[in-house]
Amino acid sequence: METSAASAILMDADSGRVLYEHNADRKMLIASTTKILTALVAIEEGDLHDSVKVSREAAYTEGSAMYLTEGETLTLETLLYGVLLCSGNDAAVAVAQHVGGSVKGFVALMNEKARELGMEHSSFANPNGLDDEQHYSTARDMAKLARAALENETLMRIASTRSVTIGGRTMTNHNKLLHYVDGCLGLKTGYTKAAGRTLVSCAEKNGQRLIAVTLQDGNDWADHQALYEYGFSAYPARTCAVRGQALTQASVSGGVSSTVPLIAGAGFCYPAAETERLTTRICLDEPLRAPVSAGKTVGAAVFCLNGTEIGRVPLVAGRTVMPKVSSALAGLKL
Repeated sequence: METSAASAILMDADSGRVLYEHNADRKMLIASTTKILTALVAIEEGDLHDSVKVSREAAYTEGSAMYLTEGETLTLETLLYGVLLCSGNDAAVAVAQHVGGSVKGFVALMNEKARELGMEHSSFANPNGLDDEQHYSTARDMAKLARAALENETLMRIASTRSVTIGGRTMTNHNKLLHYVDGCLGLKTGYTKAAGRTLVSCAEKNGQRLIAVTLQDGNDWADHQALYEYGFSAYPARTCAVRGQALTQASVSGGVSSTVPLIAGAGFCYPAAETERLTTRICLDEPLRAPVSAGKTVGAAVFCLNGTEIGRVPLVAGRTVMPKVSSALAGLKL
């Protein structure tokens, strides 16, 4: 698997497993893919229904725009459509000033969130991605950010919108993958002359979600399609456990029944190639002895890929097992 990107990564969203990478830890300019973090922080810290008055600074921000005018008032939600669909640098500044009190205050929130997400090789200097020596990230860090974005329903609702008319404006999403890739869930494009073309996207197939990031890639639309074709075919999600279904039977001593079904307390899937070996190990907290109560956690199922642990789920007793009544007691009449 190869791409035209200077830096790239393909990651399984749910497990975090990296399926492909190339220079994934190289610090790079990321252009407007920055706005994923801008939107995430704004949604978490702000109120979508807030009214935001556009400042002069926001209205006259350079670069791509949703064409705000000084003094107009829009909701924070409308501005976020401007941030994620038409990549408005003006909208990003307006959002930052409202949510953070100032651009500087908002950038502090962005860097705090990046640290929280484990984006160890990233630094943010503005909310829109304009070139700055103190503004950079890596493909791996941007994939971590995309994983967090996927868990935010509001952000993904906006990012997956192809076009919208809101607040008197009609905006069209710059992300062509929404048309090119079946199951594309959205995310963000970017470009500056210094950064080149940058793209963060995610797609879903058969319940599996993948994240692709390419930095400095002149052929990004085709590369993301190729990455998804590769990922979904070479590393399909394999189901190890289904919540509520029995994984195995365990022995019970001293009970009216000698066994009890062990039920998975959570589901677990993992992307794995056909040649890779997925195994399950049952670990009980202690040998089961009656009485055993239905629903009680009694251990864990440990899942391994080629012998290395990749996850575990709790195991609960599937039914109650009462202790045997001794024959001496059974013969007594009260």
